[in-house]
Amino acid sequence: MAGWNADTAAGPLGAGTITLVEGSSFCISLPNGDIQPELPHGVFFQDTRILSRWSLTVNGQVLEPLAAETKEPYRALFAGRVARSDGYADSPLLVERLREVGAGITEELTVRNYSLDPVECVVSLSVEADFADLFEVKEARIQRHWDQIRQPDAGSLTIRGTWQGARKGIVINANGADHVGAEALTYRTVVPPHGHWSTVLSVVPAVDGTGIAPFVHPAPGDISPRDRRRMEWVARIPVLQMGNRSIERTLQRSYDDLGALRIEDPDHTDRVVVAAGAPWFMTLFGRDSLWASEMALPVDPSLALGTLQTLADRQGRVVDPMSEEEPGKILHEVRLGVSSGLSLGGKPEYYGSVDATPLFVSVLGAVSRWGFAKETIAALLPNADRAMDWIRDYGDRDGDGFVEYERLNDRGLINQGWKDSWDGINFADGTLAEPPIALCEVQAYVYSAYMARAWMAYDVGDAPMGDELTDRAAQLKKRFNEQFWLPDHGYYAIALDKDKRPVDACASNMGHCLWFGLVDEDKAPLVAEKLMSPEMFSGWGVRTLASDMGAYNPASYHNGSVWPHDNAIIAAGLVRYGFVEEAQQIATALLEAAQYSDGRLPELFCGFDRERFTQPVPYPTACSPQAWAATAPILLVTSLMRYDAHVSRGGMWLDPVLPESYGDLHIANAPMAGGRITIDISGSTVSVQGLPRGMALHRGHRPWMTELVEQAQLRKEP
Repeated sequence: MAGWNADTAAGPLGAGTITLVEGSSFCISLPNGDIQPELPHGVFFQDTRILSRWSLTVNGQVLEPLAAETKEPYRALFAGRVARSDGYADSPLLVERLREVGAGITEELTVRNYSLDPVECVVSLSVEADFADLFEVKEARIQRHWDQIRQPDAGSLTIRGTWQGARKGIVINANGADHVGAEALTYRTVVPPHGHWSTVLSVVPAVDGTGIAPFVHPAPGDISPRDRRRMEWVARIPVLQMGNRSIERTLQRSYDDLGALRIEDPDHTDRVVVAAGAPWFMTLFGRDSLWASEMALPVDPSLALGTLQTLADRQGRVVDPMSEEEPGKILHEVRLGVSSGLSLGGKPEYYGSVDATPLFVSVLGAVSRWGFAKETIAALLPNADRAMDWIRDYGDRDGDGFVEYERLNDRGLINQGWKDSWDGINFADGTLAEPPIALCEVQAYVYSAYMARAWMAYDVGDAPMGDELTDRAAQLKKRFNEQFWLPDHGYYAIALDKDKRPVDACASNMGHCLWFGLVDEDKAPLVAEKLMSPEMFSGWGVRTLASDMGAYNPASYHNGSVWPHDNAIIAAGLVRYGFVEEAQQIATALLEAAQYSDGRLPELFCGFDRERFTQPVPYPTACSPQAWAATAPILLVTSLMRYDAHVSRGGMWLDPVLPESYGDLHIANAPMAGGRITIDISGSTVSVQGLPRGMALHRGHRPWMTELVEQAQLRKEP
């Protein structure tokens, strides 16, 4: 998903790592709760590590981890044991650390004494703040060293740093500490027999090195702002019950993670967008945020609208080879406080993505069906038109009708589709493809953009624009099926290279073409067969690259791994073309995989065969929670529900093909046309309560954008 090249891959976080997320802030720690600066751990605020060491000892002993449980995405409870100094195995001293992340962290420490005698305890926390840039930590190449001033005070420690005129700082509040030093906080206490001792600490960032951004604590008997935000989220999203409790738990985990990954547009606090994922991508992305918010349309359509509006405000205006900004282009990612020496393109906003721009138009077409005011959608049409201009003027570099990419400087991404690792696009023999590269799925996104904008043009009576874009879509589909199809192999090339040669690796990308309808009907059965072949389907999901390809490596990032979002898109495409059993197989495999990670699907996992390893093999640096992995279960289930809406046409569609093993499904509080509906599914029997006036329930599939365009053309004919 995210920006890295050959020398910028993230290092592994370590076994048992606990990641907490709230908005754009996050915390990564060891399973005993400690944070060590030599590891890619810490507390992060605005892309800066504000806390690099947070190490607890009791009587000089590091805690032995017993348990670490994530209560909510932003809160965890750690349990540890204090080792005895006399050699006995069991210890009467247990320590609990209840940690919550927000604008910093708050932590409640509790030492429990299970012996018959009082125990003297020296509780000490070592503290460091290196103010390292997120990219420095992620890539284990910390280069800048901030000049620091440490100011101990009664009950608090302030650490301020400066570097080339920049200022940052934190305040550690430790009320009741017996000693506050420059590097550690110490408490001395006697814990009574079968008693306990507690204290609360907080770490908050300073704004511009001066004023303090407080970590708001609840009043007695009140709830924390994080809990209140979560409760507001829960109140507005569907309430789900399934006969299969494991799938129900996975979907609930998806809802929770999606809620935690919401961030506000700093310029428009009423807009909420989806961050790409933790730990390294807690910021707005183009491709990732668009995909995640579209998958989440049945849960909260406003997320997609907010994402579109925020991306529209940052749409490219000028030609800038360093940031790869171009007029009409949708950005790849936004970074806060990142030094120009480390960020992609050397600037806070980087535009090196070939697919975010057509996806912007495609998602706008999807959002327009969910009942927002016409003027709200109309306000985004100029941005959609600028995106269409980019496709024509910059995306199609050589005028051949396909959209290609080639990075504009050596600080940008080598590959600029969703498989953006440096070695992600290769031939069947493992040879790397050379740019400019035209990816197969990008052509599907462009096709969808043409169709979405054509339909929106017809919808307002602009037949000339609709006709022009429909013609361009037809030409693209024809040329795509001629030039990307490999008749001797029975599948589509992953791409065309600089010489317009088909890059003949068998990859999962072609599955995206199914969802958008770019695949010719006669070729779809062969595509489905190839995707479900033993070389592609691991038993846990469809691999990114077939196991008989030269570059295949089941433990690689993009060359043989399994990505949940990729599989969810493939499953939705298979349903569109009528391959229901295959879609059910993919959905069931992924939902079973989630059971091995507490109901949460990670960004990716390794592509080892299920017959070889009976559990999904984790990928060491996978993001978790991650936005489009969190929304993958939602798309998997709604695809098999065949659930969709088109409010302006007065309809919602529901024609379930859920496997029997999923059990009955009950959904309450589902958003629909400004109201809330209740859905009950038992086998093929469907019941919907509370449909708003003017809305009707239909069986079958919601008309695809291609069908809407055809209908619009028929209506305008004399």
